[in-house]
Amino acid sequence: MSRTSNRTNGDIVRDFLSVAGLLEDPQLAHLYTYLDHEGEATVQDVIDDLELAQGTAYTYVNRLVEAGVVEITHEEQPRRYAAREIDLTVTAAAGDREYTITPALIDAVGRRETNSDIDTYIDRHGIAGLATALTYAVAREQGETTHRLMAQDLDISPLAAEIILQALRPVVHDYYEIEEAGASLEAISVDDHDATDDA
Repeated sequence: MSRTSNRTNGDIVRDFLSVAGLLEDPQLAHLYTYLDHEGEATVQDVIDDLELAQGTAYTYVNRLVEAGVVEITHEEQPRRYAAREIDLTVTAAAGDREYTITPALIDAVGRRETNSDIDTYIDRHGIAGLATALTYAVAREQGETTHRLMAQDLDISPLAAEIILQALRPVVHDYYEIEEAGASLEAISVDDHDATDDA
């Protein structure tokens, strides 16, 4: 569902409204994330793996299909469903910030019901704030920033920054390839040994 230059404005608005529905409902976001990770699944898989009631599972899957973020991949019974790729960039009204809505952000929203730190952060800073925090979480895991710099940039307490960065860490590692930053203990030991040999 990438936004490209040949798409009509109507398509882009429809995509945005579909994704906005996911961001407003953590249960739908969680189901979308499940289907995105599984590749494809049946409603029975959803019932078994997510422990949803049968009626709820069918309702949620149908809502995602109607929204256009999930597609039917196998028409015969049992039907199989798969998540469609989402990559939508939204520019703030002032034009000074852009937010990219990706499966990682949808996953973070889906964790709202089971992670009180994410829930509290969304209550205080909204989905746009969570998107910004996710950007900082990626940068932190790559060794490019710290919780103190995030706190200073966003005018929040260092404790609040650390809490949300820790809460988003599993999401970052699920969606981004993070290389270990810094030298290992072995490398430091070898360097120290070499230094004593030179002396």
